[in-house]
Amino acid sequence: MENKKIILITGSSGMVGGALLKALAAKGYKSRSLVRREPENADEFGWEPEKGELDPAALEDLYGVVHLAGENIAEGRWGQEKKKRIWTSREGPTALLATRCQELASPPKVFVSASATGFYGNRGEEQVDETSAAGEGYLADLCRAWERAADKAQGENTRVVKVRIGPVLSPSGGLLEKVLPIFRKGLGGKLGSGKQFMPWISEEDLVRVFLFVLETESLCGPINAVAPEPAINELFTKTLGALLHRPTIFPAPAFALRTAFGEMADEMLLGGAKVVPKVLLENGFTFQHTELEKGLRWALKNE
Repeated sequence: MENKKIILITGSSGMVGGALLKALAAKGYKSRSLVRREPENADEFGWEPEKGELDPAALEDLYGVVHLAGENIAEGRWGQEKKKRIWTSREGPTALLATRCQELASPPKVFVSASATGFYGNRGEEQVDETSAAGEGYLADLCRAWERAADKAQGENTRVVKVRIGPVLSPSGGLLEKVLPIFRKGLGGKLGSGKQFMPWISEEDLVRVFLFVLETESLCGPINAVAPEPAINELFTKTLGALLHRPTIFPAPAFALRTAFGEMADEMLLGGAKVVPKVLLENGFTFQHTELEKGLRWALKNE
């Protein structure tokens, strides 16, 4: 790549952002990061979205934007203050960044914003893809607002892609970081009935999805970033236990989860949706990890 294409990233200090930075460098891209702290090198630029402040130098000569920043949804109990922080960390900053990009004389060719499979709400055994309507509940409402904010970047020369991410299997954080200590002690078990669908994707495949979206000029709109074989929670529990050679006989009843996690229990732990990656498959994306066991093996091997 003679003239390196410049990609601006938010959330680059996070689990996925850090892995994406390495992958972009390996592919010959030049990356910039928007950070809320004091910039530490020439590739970092400050922004304070709550104040509407964003260093304009960060937006010069961009090929694309990958917007990952936002309060951790799965950290801590959902009270009103937590839910407010989650919402304001997504809608406002996304709208600010998208609007500033579209106001440029030469806006980026592609604006990629993270979203989540929570868009679909709790759908039971119904299979959903990118053409399915939004569900109900806090997460579904959040994702709709989040994606509407990203659409502000849409323009004649800019395509907008909203990547609806499922739980990520990573050796360095996310879902596994939370459950591995419990499972390694032999205290793991299914959540509630265990029959709820749990869309998932390996970190390796998720990073490849972002690269694919950046490089596939025909892609726009929502993209489900999930493996093609969604699993139910009971299968996840049994598979992880088997790989760790630990029993999984301690189920977490629904009432206990609601007591511990409040509203989050129903939306993220006890509910789910059978989400499939229709757009990715139709556009020729190939997954490295299509089966849950393979995804978990990869994450555990690289831990």
